[in-house]
Amino acid sequence: MPSALVEQLRAAVRDVRDFPKKGIVFKDITPILSDPLLFRASIDLFLERCRGKNIDKIVGIDARGFLFGSTVAYELGIGFVPIRKRGKLPYMTATAKYSLEYGQAEMEMHTDAVTAGERVVLVDDLLATGGTSAAAAVLIRKAGGDLLEAQFLIELQFLHGRKQLEPTPVTSFLKY
Repeated sequence: MPSALVEQLRAAVRDVRDFPKKGIVFKDITPILSDPLLFRASIDLFLERCRGKNIDKIVGIDARGFLFGSTVAYELGIGFVPIRKRGKLPYMTATAKYSLEYGQAEMEMHTDAVTAGERVVLVDDLLATGGTSAAAAVLIRKAGGDLLEAQFLIELQFLHGRKQLEPTPVTSFLKY
C-alpha cells in the first residue's frame, strides 16, 4: 500500500483525551470508518496480510474488531468468530479474564466457534496493554485453534502489549 495512504490513515486517527477516564488518550478511528477511501484502505491492509495464509477463520474482538474482522472474513470467503464482553453471547461459552489500562473485564467465545486445528487470525482495531487480545488468544487456543497471527490497525508501542501475545506473531499498521 502506498505510504501516502498509510499517512492519510494516521492523520485521520483522532486523539480524545481523558476517555474513557482521566489520563487515557483514546485513539478514535471513526473518521477512518466514515471515509470510504480510508475505510477501504484499512481493510486492504488486513487483506494484504492475510492472503495466501490458508486461514480458516478470522476472530474479531468486541466491538471495533467486528468491523474489520467480519469484512476481512467476507472478502476472504471464510468464517468470522466474534469474541464479546461477558454476557453478550447467547450460547455456551468459554470465558477468559483480563486486565486493561482502566479496569478488569472478561471475554467470551462460543465453545463451538473454533474447532481443533482450525487456522485462525485475530483482528482488532487497537493493541494497547494486550490484555484483551491475550484473553482472546487464550479462548482460541482453549478451543484448539491454531492462532497464526494477531493483527491490529493501531499499536500503542509504549504500552508493550505485544509481549502479552507471545509467541504469537503480531502485525500492526499504524504505530504510536
